[in-house]
Amino acid sequence: MEITIEPWKKLVIHEVIEYRFDDWLKQIAFGSRSAGGGIPTMNWANGIVFQPFHFPDTDVTIHEKLNGVLHWSSVIFAIKEKFEKQIVKDDGTINFIDISVNDIFGKVAEYLKAQSKFIKSS
Repeated sequence: MEITIEPWKKLVIHEVIEYRFDDWLKQIAFGSRSAGGGIPTMNWANGIVFQPFHFPDTDVTIHEKLNGVLHWSSVIFAIKEKFEKQIVKDDGTINFIDISVNDIFGKVAEYLKAQSKFIKSS
């Protein structure tokens, strides 16, 4: 038996949306309350909180994946330099998961951080 690992060759993000962290936090908390509760979990990597949105698996997207190309319809992100497992505010509770161990997510975070319009200049 042969085992092969074929890393992804390319990630195409079709739309990037950036929020200020506090604004996005309020939006997530409100959306969670509106949907009936529960504690939402957000992805954190290398100083960025982000959420990718994937295209559904169709013949075309599966063909692309088999050729090593991932397509995200969009990604929403915000700057959050310090990792915290949970934030509790009046608006609600949000959990965070550190996904920076994933090479792709770490690279996406670095790319998004470089594109940020809200990075504090030194």
